[in-house]
Amino acid sequence: MYMPLVKSDGNDAVTENRQAGDCAVGVGDCAVDDSWADFADAFRDPRRPLFAPWDAIFGPLRDGIVDDLVVIGQIGQSLDGRIATESGHSRYINGPAGLTHLHRLRSLVDAVLVGVGTALADDPQLTVRHVEGPHPARIVLDPKGRLAACAKVFSCDGIRRLAVVAEGTQCGFNPDVEVLALPAANGRIAPHAILAALAERGLRRILIEGGAETVSCFLAHGCLDRLHVIVAPIIIGSGRPGFVLPPIERADQAVRISTRTFRLEEEILFDCDLSTQRVAIGAAKKSV
Repeated sequence: MYMPLVKSDGNDAVTENRQAGDCAVGVGDCAVDDSWADFADAFRDPRRPLFAPWDAIFGPLRDGIVDDLVVIGQIGQSLDGRIATESGHSRYINGPAGLTHLHRLRSLVDAVLVGVGTALADDPQLTVRHVEGPHPARIVLDPKGRLAACAKVFSCDGIRRLAVVAEGTQCGFNPDVEVLALPAANGRIAPHAILAALAERGLRRILIEGGAETVSCFLAHGCLDRLHVIVAPIIIGSGRPGFVLPPIERADQAVRISTRTFRLEEEILFDCDLSTQRVAIGAAKKSV
């Protein structure tokens, strides 16, 4: 299922009638997912050019600007900036097109990272199921080693799995789960230290998928190159916010971000370029 691509220049949105193979892209049109498999292969080969319609959204994720790494944050939220109700219920905020976009992101990165809160609440698989493409390595940020060995993210399916814990933490993970023990302050591990450790292990493109506090932490510490925010046309009211960031006193202190917008069926994708704010990490030890 493909989302019609609409790019906004800040005025009236202009539909781009992009081509995938010989057919125009649109909901219910030809088998666009077949071309996605080709795109995912081309994306990883620097010798091959990228092609429409996918290059518009995903082309900027191919190569790092600040250094060798590309770090992408992803949030799906309501029109009023909520990712869940007050009770924590979050299913169905974003529709099928938003979910497909998330799986496309997963298929292009080396690894996907979630915080332990998300892993405990949702027990996600973090696999690629809605599109063709390789499964990424799965990472849980779990400073205290709280996640059980039976969690789906640690399923023994041949995909690389890693747990990021604080130094000195006693872990009960399975032996085939790679444990990255890093220094922590007040129970928190610095995002740049996490990225540096992942780069040492050959993981170059990293998707920070959730939850809100984890994505917000990487954002606040200047550790994101891009941020994809998918906004669904619903209003939740009171609920859990999409971002949890330090307060500012005045509106003119807010950071204005360079963005592009794309239509994903009834939802809107905000592609935010954060590369000018990203701290330098270094180069990945090897390519995966």
